[in-house]
Amino acid sequence: MSQKAITNRRTLLKTAAAGSLLAASPLAGRFASAQSAAPIKIGFQQHSTGIGAAYGRWYGRTTEAAAKLINDAGGINGRPLEIIAEDDGTDPKRGAEVVEKFANQHGCDVAFGTLFSHVVFGSAPAAGELKIPYYVVSEGHHVASGALNRYTLQPGITDVKSQVQAMAPYVSANLGKKVTMIFPDFAFGHDHRDFFTEAMERQGGEILAKIGIPPTETSFTKYFPQIPRDTEVLYHVMVGPAVLTFVKELGEFFGPSSPEIFGFIDSLEAVDMASPGLEFLEGTYFWEGNPRYAQANQTQWDKDFRAAVGVDENGASVSDPKDVSTYAHMFGCWETLYIIKQAMEAADYQGPADRAKLIEATEAISIVQAGPEHPQGAKVFNGKTHQVFGHQYISRVEEGRLVLAHTTSIADTFYPDEVDYTTQSF
Repeated sequence: MSQKAITNRRTLLKTAAAGSLLAASPLAGRFASAQSAAPIKIGFQQHSTGIGAAYGRWYGRTTEAAAKLINDAGGINGRPLEIIAEDDGTDPKRGAEVVEKFANQHGCDVAFGTLFSHVVFGSAPAAGELKIPYYVVSEGHHVASGALNRYTLQPGITDVKSQVQAMAPYVSANLGKKVTMIFPDFAFGHDHRDFFTEAMERQGGEILAKIGIPPTETSFTKYFPQIPRDTEVLYHVMVGPAVLTFVKELGEFFGPSSPEIFGFIDSLEAVDMASPGLEFLEGTYFWEGNPRYAQANQTQWDKDFRAAVGVDENGASVSDPKDVSTYAHMFGCWETLYIIKQAMEAADYQGPADRAKLIEATEAISIVQAGPEHPQGAKVFNGKTHQVFGHQYISRVEEGRLVLAHTTSIADTFYPDEVDYTTQSF
């Protein structure tokens, strides 16, 4: 998301709210019936810099596209939607400062869009203290674990615990039972380490080694000798600016004699599969939150989503085939904005005094139907745990493309509740 795009929209909407542009613009008829012409302000906590910058760029583009469609269709409760973006540097301290800025300086109705789990952990307490609804797009188990607060919700993307629980039966049955794990050494990676270990053990599998690597690491070869020789499956998930280096060095280390490899696409998000050095990935498997490449059974709403966010059938920007998207994750911003819209309309949301009503309306959502507003697929939202559950996708690398090999059921991802946020006071 360019700062210019944000500034232009912000300027337009503020002027329209003041009345000097509204009467002369197409917005006049669209928003004339609203009780207030003031925009609904969504504070977008964006990883514009830091280790999450690639995600932040595409989260921004997706948020812009969804906001445009919502406004073109009349906004929320007849009011235009305004996205106010602030860079948190993918840093937990700055994240908390950004949430405070949304609440106290910008007057935002809600905060939204955070991905990296350590930033969510650092920001959620501020959201609770400031009583601003905080809709994260993170995948970490932090929300459903009960570690946060009633103001923090994750209704648009599934969490790691549900993802790996659904993956383990496939890995055990098709690839092997003796697994070595490589993961980033922070909260998100620890979720993988802990929950995939539990899930594989339930399948009769065994984790031979758990290798945590700092997410800011730039060279990885020194870690690979820790992989036991009798490893049948190498499970990898890596994040940060050096993911391409990680995967290349993994291939150089193993050569033609690698074990079966199962990765989370995080290790290659925003990376061109045709990059030199990735040939060894042929025949390996990846989890995808949403298939990067358009599949043979592509839905119309996936086609429309790609067109709206500017992504081609290969998951790259329509204007630059080397600018590869974070397609497995960024749909979460789109779907979360539509959940916010649904809940605001159900609560007849008018302003910050209705924030508790907004959270209660979100908690009341259960079945999420696949369609233009939810192009990744159908989901089930658990209002008690503030976490959504949905289909997971396993793809195989074939001729340099990710081809869908298996789709889990939603039921495969369920696990017992660990918290009931609805019992907490506002």
